[in-house]
Amino acid sequence: MFFYLSKAFWFFIQPLNLAIILLLAGAALAVTRLRRTGKAMTAAAVLLLVLCAWTSIGALMLNPLEERFARPADMPARVDGVVVLGGGFEGAINLARGGYDLNSGGDRFVEAAILARRYPDARVLVSGGTGTLMLDGEGDADTAPRLFAALGVDPARLILENRSRNTYENALFARELASPQPGETWLLVTSAFHMPRSVGLFRAVGFDVVPWPVDYRTSGVEGIGLFRDNPADSLQTATMAVREWIGLVAYRAAGRIDQILPGPD
Repeated sequence: MFFYLSKAFWFFIQPLNLAIILLLAGAALAVTRLRRTGKAMTAAAVLLLVLCAWTSIGALMLNPLEERFARPADMPARVDGVVVLGGGFEGAINLARGGYDLNSGGDRFVEAAILARRYPDARVLVSGGTGTLMLDGEGDADTAPRLFAALGVDPARLILENRSRNTYENALFARELASPQPGETWLLVTSAFHMPRSVGLFRAVGFDVVPWPVDYRTSGVEGIGLFRDNPADSLQTATMAVREWIGLVAYRAAGRIDQILPGPD
């Protein structure tokens, strides 16, 4: 139920969809007695789009998440396994074409392949099924073997988890498959902005991991201003920031993490 409610809620609350809904509602109310309400809704939609597309508000919201966890200062002497979370492949395209096309989160899999080459004895656990309600696509765990094979990683080293639909299920199912033992070192590879929620959930299911953030979306020096990035990227950054903060609040409210913003021990 949590999965379906979260997807439905996010459809309505993500900035672009919310702006469109407000504009449509405002247009509909403009011809009724509630025209003042309609004008207010239209103005709110325009303000939302201006803030998200033309200002640096998205980067300012996302940067604290990206700065929360840093990679270890020194490379671990030994790594028993690498967990890479899904979200880096174009699922619909790969389902249709049978390739391994990457999206903006593809750094997760590139870095996982680099780590696999650096630690040849480490297992590589790919966690990622199909987390959409309406779109057909191939789960990342189903696509990953083709990419890793092309990059020279032995398929026998892979542990594939293709049931998960969200980060909580990533953590839960990854722990079941990895069966981590005391004293083992497992790296967790995911986007830097996604790391706080991911680490919080992995801790909650009893899977001790070393954060290995990748896929940074902010430089940390954007500051407050207009047109610090192109509008499409700014809107995407704002959308990711809103989604991640809502996810943190929702998981805390559901009792799945013990604080809104998990941090280093």
